[in-house]
Amino acid sequence: MATGTESPQQRGGVRTGTRAAITAPHLRTDRWWLAPACTAAGLLAFVVYSTWRAFANAHYYAAPYVSPFYSPCLAENCRAMRAGPNADLFGGWWGVSPAIIILIFPLGFRLTCYYYRKAYYRAFWASPPACAVAEPHRSYTGESRFPLILQNVHRYFFYAALLVAGVLTYDTVLAFRDEHYRWGHMGLGTLVFLANIVLIWAYTLSCHSCRHIVGGKLKHFSKHPARYRAWQFVGRLNARHMQLAWASLLSVALADFYVYLVASGVFDDPRFF
Repeated sequence: MATGTESPQQRGGVRTGTRAAITAPHLRTDRWWLAPACTAAGLLAFVVYSTWRAFANAHYYAAPYVSPFYSPCLAENCRAMRAGPNADLFGGWWGVSPAIIILIFPLGFRLTCYYYRKAYYRAFWASPPACAVAEPHRSYTGESRFPLILQNVHRYFFYAALLVAGVLTYDTVLAFRDEHYRWGHMGLGTLVFLANIVLIWAYTLSCHSCRHIVGGKLKHFSKHPARYRAWQFVGRLNARHMQLAWASLLSVALADFYVYLVASGVFDDPRFF
């Protein structure tokens, strides 16, 4: 409902309708720009790092560790990994880094994630840049038009993310071997992989799509006690979805970087037993 007191300069775009007739763009006096700036810096840093590592096609395997960016490895030009996640599905015609094949699934899951959408909409598109700060765009269509309407594929990327998390779990189990593939050993890399897979599963299961799959379309929770308990568990994770999104993003980059350091010979993986 309009107040009828808007000035002509305030008409157009998001500054019409119910916006208060004030001359200032907003009334916030705090450092509202700091949060979107930090978000943009963090996401940009990950994009730069992951792009470098994905196209490097080197230093992604140091027995028994394989980088999560390259797992599963689905091309013929993959490094040989004993009992590792090798599956030559793309043959010899695939000449670039095999990481490009698999990264589309976890990155697609994060790109369409409800939290990440809010984060990069605000950080990169200023839509809106912060609460109570009007966006600079003249119109707003939400996610009803191409290409943003494709964000609805998030639920399907969730299924792919489950498969990827399963493979990374397998990689973590293999991390309990030494460099000669003997079982019953644990190194520093094993702990890195354990921390990463816990955060990956926590982030994946905290997804809004997972919460809907577990408890959606139920009229009576009392008739479905198992699903109700699962819905409660996912709901508690969902309350920490933002923190888990950032923690798992950092952990997967650290796991890859650890493998890079070991594979490139910067240091040997310290062994506990």
